[in-house]
Amino acid sequence: MKKKTYLVVLALCTALAITACGTSADNKGETKSTAETQDTADKTDSAESGPDSDKNSKDTASGDTRLVSVDDVSKYITIGQYKGLTLDNSVEAVTDDMVDGRVQEELQNKAEEVTEGTVQNGDIVTINYVGTKDGVAFDGGTANNYELTIGSGTFIDGFEDGIIGMKKGQTKDLDLTFPEEYSSEELAGQEVVFKVTLQSFKRAPELTDDWAAKNTDCKTAEDYKKEIRKTLEEEAKTSAQNTLRETAWNTVLSASEVKEYPQDDLDTAKTEFKTLYENYAKQGDMTLEDFVKAQGISMDDFEEQSSQYAEYKVKQNLIVQGIMDAENMTLEDEKSLGIQNELIKSYNVKDIAALVDKYGQAAVDESIGLLRVEDFIIDNATVEEKVTAGDTQGVDGDDPSVDGSSAEGTVDEELETAEATDMVPEEEPTEEADSASDASAE
Repeated sequence: MKKKTYLVVLALCTALAITACGTSADNKGETKSTAETQDTADKTDSAESGPDSDKNSKDTASGDTRLVSVDDVSKYITIGQYKGLTLDNSVEAVTDDMVDGRVQEELQNKAEEVTEGTVQNGDIVTINYVGTKDGVAFDGGTANNYELTIGSGTFIDGFEDGIIGMKKGQTKDLDLTFPEEYSSEELAGQEVVFKVTLQSFKRAPELTDDWAAKNTDCKTAEDYKKEIRKTLEEEAKTSAQNTLRETAWNTVLSASEVKEYPQDDLDTAKTEFKTLYENYAKQGDMTLEDFVKAQGISMDDFEEQSSQYAEYKVKQNLIVQGIMDAENMTLEDEKSLGIQNELIKSYNVKDIAALVDKYGQAAVDESIGLLRVEDFIIDNATVEEKVTAGDTQGVDGDDPSVDGSSAEGTVDEELETAEATDMVPEEEPTEEADSASDASAE
């Protein structure tokens, strides 16, 4: 079972910008993780490209940084309407079920080891197991020190239920049958035996006033739930703001038309694209050609994707620079410096130099410019505030939910951007994930 490492290659600066402002404490870790996925390639790219890596950030005689190599942007693009738009800011309503779910997640993270008694549903177990068919161990059916939450539905039917009631140190044989529709033809519908040894298990505590007072800044369980609700509400606002930014930008992007692409900027973007993949190829001790082939595409396809990336990026920079020129904005004005400080805070770095060292000057400049323009578009739009729950909408803060239901899941803009390209390298699985894959319900 392989996990994909999503590389944001259609718009590196967009990826940096989307998660830059308003990041809540709960999703900062995710933001950092996504950034670190690109860290090695980005730093290598910056080091090896030298001065060319910052080619898109042009300095004029006045010292103002520009995102394109041309002075008169209007010769190259017709920018669509960016003032006077009508936009919706839809914030998801926080329900009691959502609060209870987050509380359970937090309690699960505080699970404590149980030394006596038996495993119950919801416990987190650490197990060793060996799967055999007709007395012979099958590939992918063995793992040691595997952590599993009972009741998660991760494994085939009967596996997790079979562990319920086991004691620490106990070994048990589970006679199971793989489902007929299982992905492996050799195992589909087959009877197997899993010999499972329970190494240890943990259990989430109950939410009580005493637990809340000892483990949180709250005095009671009810106060703790109120704090969880506040956190969820802030996360909902942040998610809505990110979606509003994306909508504002995409509205202008789709309404804009490129007349001609500045060749220098296209060449720079194509080089950036190629260098990024050359660096990933080097990490795998491969040539670029071998790396591209491993992704299942031809070099002609790679060149086509390189051109698409370059055109997308240059169009973005032309629009951003054109709006900034028309509205007398610069990357060095007060509001841009404020955005710079938000980037520093959100990415938990010491100063802007640290961010530049990690991503390169061009990517940082482009991110600040994009955020600056998005803010301008929103500030000059009619924004209708709405609250959503499921498929229902309320206006001006009214909670439209009736039964406490809510829409589940949000689109992760970074992954969506990454998946827009076919070039998605796969990360080799960990030993545990690989060994467990054939027993997994997935």
